[in-house]
Amino acid sequence: MVIKKYQDVKAETVTEVGAERVAVRWVISEKEGAKNFFMRVFEIAPGGFTPLHQHPWEHEMFIFQGKGCIVKRGEKVNITEGNVIFVPPDEEHQVKNPFNETLKLICLIPSRQNQR
Repeated sequence: MVIKKYQDVKAETVTEVGAERVAVRWVISEKEGAKNFFMRVFEIAPGGFTPLHQHPWEHEMFIFQGKGCIVKRGEKVNITEGNVIFVPPDEEHQVKNPFNETLKLICLIPSRQNQR
């Protein structure tokens, strides 16, 4: 079993093309022995956004601080603390933070071996 504070995991700048002012912490991954799911904490600074993208695996998100919006099928939908989001495989999506407070969310994805 692994127990730790997410803040103790180093935040890495997301350098993917189309990302601005986004950091990610890989809080649970193969380093901890995870075989099925990985957990990441994203911190999106004011004015920041993830790339508009899609992939063949699902993922789940939980907004635990701040507010923002998610682009879903070309439409912006507001999100705030306490919202949970399910993104099905192959659905284009993007998370944006047009507000003045950092947006923090937990994102679960399949492990690399399970990304199909």
